[in-house]
Amino acid sequence: MLIAILWGVISPAAAFGQPGVFHFGFKKSVEGRLPSIDEEGFKEIVTKHGALFLGDTTQKELYLTFDNGYENGYTPRILDVLKDKQVPAVFFVTGHYVKDQPELLKRMVLEGHIVGNHSWSHPDMSTLSESSIKTELDKVKEHVETLTGQKEMKYLRPPRGIFSERMLAASKQFGYTNVFWSVAYKDWDVNAQRGSQYAYNEVVKQLHPGAIILLHSISKDNTEALGRIIDEARRQGYLFKSLDQMGIDLNI
Repeated sequence: MLIAILWGVISPAAAFGQPGVFHFGFKKSVEGRLPSIDEEGFKEIVTKHGALFLGDTTQKELYLTFDNGYENGYTPRILDVLKDKQVPAVFFVTGHYVKDQPELLKRMVLEGHIVGNHSWSHPDMSTLSESSIKTELDKVKEHVETLTGQKEMKYLRPPRGIFSERMLAASKQFGYTNVFWSVAYKDWDVNAQRGSQYAYNEVVKQLHPGAIILLHSISKDNTEALGRIIDEARRQGYLFKSLDQMGIDLNI
């Protein structure tokens, strides 16, 4: 069976030959049916440590998330669309982004979005000690708070989707909920953009109740398709909600 993941199509189990290290992947949604992580070998530890993959699958709700490792000139337009459409989002940022784009961070928070943690230096966090994991996360949280006034940072997306049980347990201990995804496509390669219609099709065909959507803000295709994706999702009866609302609904 082929497992679709962020970086291509590979088996995620024992990433890079390291037992107990995984690269998050999932069986994609087709025709509105729910995706799964039932056969990838890591469902038990993801569930055990309260990591999110889906929201409430009984409701037509969507959760929009962006990974912001660096700025490619598109985030202002993404924010414009979200403001116009009144859609909340989570932006997972790195240390590079924090240092390079303070004004965009301020705008995210000012306009009601959540800034999440994507680590300071974007390492493979499964290789780090607990103290190093804490340092990576604390630096982002502290800099974002200083810049934006956002005092709480409770959502984490592990860089490249690489994780282990030890990493999940440590970050949970530090107050984080790990957030994976259930809708994604290969959008991160800036040299392989295929047009807004392609982005639109790839996202819309995977929509399902409780979906956590992962998009990369460096993608020209995503930026150009975002408004149409939102409109089509709403036409299908979906409601966009924030991760904080999911937490209330799921009692997490």
